[in-house]
Amino acid sequence: VERALGKAVSAGADTAYVVPGKHRSPEALERFADSMTQLADAAGEMGLKLAVEHFPGTALPTAAETLAFIHEANHANLFLLYDSGHIQISGEDPATVILNAADQLAYVHFDDNDGISDLHLSLLDGVMTEDSLANTIGALDLVGYRGAVSLELNAGLPKPSKALSESLDVLLRTLHLHWR
Repeated sequence: VERALGKAVSAGADTAYVVPGKHRSPEALERFADSMTQLADAAGEMGLKLAVEHFPGTALPTAAETLAFIHEANHANLFLLYDSGHIQISGEDPATVILNAADQLAYVHFDDNDGISDLHLSLLDGVMTEDSLANTIGALDLVGYRGAVSLELNAGLPKPSKALSESLDVLLRTLHLHWR
């Protein structure tokens, strides 16, 4: 993983992220915390922030649990990756998650789904609404988030280029409406 962090730096990244394993036992989470603090040290030495992505079906399936894990690890270079699709699956409120994360937020994935499966649909093609996207953007603005955002779409969608273009249009339109 440290070699991958080095490659990220070479590519110009300022943030890297990891996905938790599946084992939720206290011992497994303790080992994961130890690994994350070591990686956060290494990432920091390379000039990278290290984020943990909340991910359904893993040891940290919700943003709230991931934030609690990050706070417990108590490392200045350990952050949250916010994923809109995962929030939809976990049923958490996007604005609440973002406000709770505040300066612990290091990266944002935008995608949509059916609220059950991690489908990586185009924005507004699943359960995401214009209002929920606008509230998410508003919360990011409230906490002063200025980091990277990405569209995380399924390359297997029928027309992936069109899906990407339409999702980018939705995101830019929402940003424009928010910042008017």
